[in-house]
Amino acid sequence: MELGEALRAGDAAAERSDCFEVFARSLDINWVHHALHVTGSASVRRRKLPAEYVVWLVIGMALLRDRSIDEVVHHLDLVLPALKAAPQHRGATRGAIIAARNRLGWGALALLFMETAQRWAGAAADTQRWRGLAVYGVDGSTLLTPDTDDNEHAFGRPRSGRSDGAYPQLRLVALMVLRGHLLADFAVGPFASGEQTLAHKLWATLPDHSLCIVDKGFINYAVFHAIHSHGAHRHWLCRAKTNLKWRVVRALGPGDDLVDIPLNRALRKAHPELPESLPARAIRYQRRGFRVQTLLTSLLDAHAYPAQEIVELYHERWELELGFDEIKTHTLERTETLRSKTPDRVLQEIWGLAIAYNLVRLEIFRVAQHLNLSARRISYRHALMLIRTFLLSAWLASPGVLPRRLERLHNDISLLVLPERRARSYPRVVKIKMSGYRKKPVPKRSSTFRKPLK
Repeated sequence: MELGEALRAGDAAAERSDCFEVFARSLDINWVHHALHVTGSASVRRRKLPAEYVVWLVIGMALLRDRSIDEVVHHLDLVLPALKAAPQHRGATRGAIIAARNRLGWGALALLFMETAQRWAGAAADTQRWRGLAVYGVDGSTLLTPDTDDNEHAFGRPRSGRSDGAYPQLRLVALMVLRGHLLADFAVGPFASGEQTLAHKLWATLPDHSLCIVDKGFINYAVFHAIHSHGAHRHWLCRAKTNLKWRVVRALGPGDDLVDIPLNRALRKAHPELPESLPARAIRYQRRGFRVQTLLTSLLDAHAYPAQEIVELYHERWELELGFDEIKTHTLERTETLRSKTPDRVLQEIWGLAIAYNLVRLEIFRVAQHLNLSARRISYRHALMLIRTFLLSAWLASPGVLPRRLERLHNDISLLVLPERRARSYPRVVKIKMSGYRKKPVPKRSSTFRKPLK
């Protein structure tokens, strides 16, 4: 059954689509149908929870984080009514919801994310270019998963000298439009995976005429060479490590040199196609109260790309950290443990979370365009809360009033303009010290019933 047919199957089903009217102009139902068709996840026969609705369920799980999965299904009215079912049997049981998610898998959500990100992220990056370049960033983070044997086997746990981590964790690396906070791509893997390993597939996503800002942990000359040489005007910018050596070719200005960075033998042996050295530009600067820092970049033209502007631009890398904060602190409600108890459903939940985050960010981006402001000036937290309220109340309203309520929603978001950011800096210190106590041991589960003591 196609999504359009499913949404028209009965009066209750027709009203159901109104819950997501706020996203209707952004997430084309044809993209959903295409993702389900390509991955073979489309529902073949009539079900209470067809695949099209399960896609919205997974997205709703992220948008309505403070509600249980059962409540998400109920509040968004995502169950097709059975033709002859009694009213008390028209809902979906927890087992039916799990079975529906298992049938859907995570491939359709991943494909849907990529389809939407290619359209939305590129458009957002184009509106706020720096000297003709779209500004992107790459960085990594971690998320907790429920403590199950399957998740531990798939993702692993962090380990230390004292004990293992309390929960299995996964590692993710994201490519984000820094000036719009939209996710362009991301990679997920076990906790033991290196960030550079996971980021390997992201570099091909960078468009022409772009600049990617990364931290020094991502320094990889083979990657930098590939970014700069495979495409038109694709550049990189990072902070140099203190032990890095190079040869100064010529001075471009005060604290600004054109340099050659020799490649070590191991890298040359692994990648014989690489040149003997990597040309770069080294820019030294110092902020009050901090040590001297050096930036390395492929932006070699000192006239087209002034050094002082590059220094200021590098610190926009922290926009990606703010994006992670929006996902973890606000979207996930500071509960970094995902809901799903199996690896496939964990991946499904992550792709749904990424789509939901981009949907909220896209609404913010459109409001910011209307106000002729940067999207970073609109409060993500309050915009998310307004959208959550709309989703929970839209299915109770008659369809005739929804256009007026949507217009009011967009007007309300436009009132959430934040003041200009102040130029502040903070020392890098540990704010919460790790506990010295040993982890509480997990009690052994026993299948025998013990009588209570009298």
